[in-house]
Amino acid sequence: MPFLTPTRRAFIALAGSAAATACTPVPEDVVGPDGEGPMSAQQAMDLFGFIPVEGYGPIEDGGFSLPPIPPSFLEWPNRRQLVFYEGEREPGSIEIDPWAKFLYFILEDGTAWRYPIAVGRAGLSLRGTTVIRVKKEWPGWTPTANMLRRQPEVYGPFRRGVEGGLASPLGARALYLYRGNRDTHYRIHGTNDLPSIGNSGSAGCIRLFNHDIIDLFDRVEVPTTVNIRTEEDSLRLLGPAYSPRGVELPPTIVSPESIYGATDVVSDDAADGDDGGSDA
Repeated sequence: MPFLTPTRRAFIALAGSAAATACTPVPEDVVGPDGEGPMSAQQAMDLFGFIPVEGYGPIEDGGFSLPPIPPSFLEWPNRRQLVFYEGEREPGSIEIDPWAKFLYFILEDGTAWRYPIAVGRAGLSLRGTTVIRVKKEWPGWTPTANMLRRQPEVYGPFRRGVEGGLASPLGARALYLYRGNRDTHYRIHGTNDLPSIGNSGSAGCIRLFNHDIIDLFDRVEVPTTVNIRTEEDSLRLLGPAYSPRGVELPPTIVSPESIYGATDVVSDDAADGDDGGSDA
């Protein structure tokens, strides 16, 4: 497939998005205490300790309250952006660059929504092409047998599983990857581990900020093709400034007791899947 030439409309959309971000001290969807209109910068500082970034403010979703993401985790390029797409995949598909830590949802006009990701060991073993055949909101999670065997001190407290909600390591959404009709056990999902985004971990698959997986989830249809960019193509397309990007971090699961008081766990048969992949 030849490279797509971005249209003037796409360029204006990109420029307008950047201008809006620069000119709005507090995003308009961050409402004030009276529930009418955006809160002031001082109100945001008093409530959150920072001014939320556009697209990453507080969210009420499925009966859960997600707080805004601190700007320290969203330093460029670690945030959702509409970009000119430099790859060669079809519009309507997803391309994952596990080396530069980006996921692209490709649009018709030569642009793409680019999301920063974290990539676990299982994610780095993902190759070729898969298809999203299942989408789930607020999925539950159970650690795999390999995780329990290799790092019982990390995963042992969760062996009975964590039900879907604020404490789930799968976050607010999960997209389930298949080859044919076979579940690969790889997932694209949300995370509570904010420092992991833009980096690699020793477990897990493809993780996004919860705000970003919610945004991506609403754009993706079933089925959607997911392509994995090779290390060679990543370096060719993005150059050494971005590929590879990030560092490898130790495995981290935020304790359920520390996540907004969410402490419920469920039995293995009630929890949904693993944290994405075989952990091999």
